[in-house]
Amino acid sequence: MPLKAFLVEDVPTVASALTEVLMTLAQTEVVGVSTGAMEASAWLLQNSHRWDLAIIDLSLASGSGLSVLAACRVRQAHQRAVVVSNLSNSTMRMRCKAFGADAFFDKSTQLDEFVHYCAKLTD
Repeated sequence: MPLKAFLVEDVPTVASALTEVLMTLAQTEVVGVSTGAMEASAWLLQNSHRWDLAIIDLSLASGSGLSVLAACRVRQAHQRAVVVSNLSNSTMRMRCKAFGADAFFDKSTQLDEFVHYCAKLTD
């Protein structure tokens, strides 16, 4: 059974590429995409039974990925929230962990590690 992911990414080409990679290499179905923090937070809360993994960029068209992390802090035990962002300094990584991120991946240099993480969730 594929992992069900909700993607929070405001760049359409990045969202499309991540969706394709996740489907092909990590047995992950992207069940929704949002470009803004409020919309993403509302979807994650209203559809708590429809996702296993929230994939969140920090820099969004409207709002911040940190508020999305905060919105899905209370979640089921099997659900994970990960950050995939270019804002990957140590301070931001610590803030994301404090906001409830299970993992943080640099969008430019750690995509292989991110895909591996997702694939391990389907094992």
